[in-house]
Order: sequence, then structure tokens, then C-alpha cells
Amino acid sequence: MSTTAFDRPDFPPDHPAHQLSYRACVGIVLFNKDGLVFTGKRSTEKLPADAPLWQFPQGGMDAGETPLYAARRELLEETGLRAQTVLYEIPGWLSYDLPEALIGAALKGKYRGQKQKWFAMRFDGTDAEVQLDAHEQVEFTEWQWRPLAECVDLVVPFKRHIYDYVARQFAHLAARG
Repeated sequence: MSTTAFDRPDFPPDHPAHQLSYRACVGIVLFNKDGLVFTGKRSTEKLPADAPLWQFPQGGMDAGETPLYAARRELLEETGLRAQTVLYEIPGWLSYDLPEALIGAALKGKYRGQKQKWFAMRFDGTDAEVQLDAHEQVEFTEWQWRPLAECVDLVVPFKRHIYDYVARQFAHLAARG
């Protein structure tokens, strides 16, 4: 996976980011029967006014969870949807660094970014099953099915290299429809 300086900050050797680790996280690209993917509009409560607001369901892993278990839990918490069929798991972990201004502030100040395990899952239910308030911490205020290729430009810039890679890896699944 190629990255650019924009995607990965080039922190000097003495930068505080080097003292921080990556938070283990999972991401889910949920495909419907038409080959479109679920996107959620993030709550703006903790975001800058100009931040891109749409993303795939994703979230941190709890202690003792496997990546697949965490992915199913996050999907349920953020969308209200249960146990979807796993279509593909990207081997290995993908990572991103936070921009310098967010180091020590975002992710509770504990991490320099996230390492993510990504899954493609199939949704066989109906739109009526989506429940954005399934968990007390509501992540999304709206949701929409979109073509996978459109999703890369909807996420915050420091995650775009991840979304681009994921979109390319899962493109064959979007074509199934």
C-alpha cells in the first residue's frame, strides 16, 4: 500500500507521537444485495466544523476480543445489525497516524493513530432493521447506501489512504450486486 506525506506525517525523531502506540480497531464495509455499501454520517459533537462526516462502521477492540468478534459488536452498536456474513477479511493490519494537531488530543490522547483490521460483510436484511441508536453512544446521525468507489472522498483526509486501499481490495464484491 503506498502512502503520501499527507497521509502519514513525518514526525521528527523527538516528536511525542513516537512515544504513543496505535489503537487496535476494526472496520466493516457492509454490502447490500445491490452491491452498495453502508455509510454513516458521524455525530458532529466532537468534530471540527469542516470535518468530512461520512464513514464506514468502525471502532476499537475491547480487551480479549478477536477482530471478528469486535467487528460484529461494532456493527451491532453503530447500526443495530447483527451477525452478517463475512465475505472477506483483509490480511494483516492497516494503520494511519493522526495529524500533528490531534496528537495528544484525539483518541483520549493515548494513541498516535489506529491499526485497523478490515472486513467485508453482506447484509441480507431490510433497511427497516437499521437502528442507529442501538447503543447509548450514538456514532451516526444518518445513514445511506452508496457505491463503494464514492466513499474514499467522504472520509477525513488522514484516513483516505486506508479507505482507498480497502475500496480497491473489496471492489470485486461491489460488482456482484
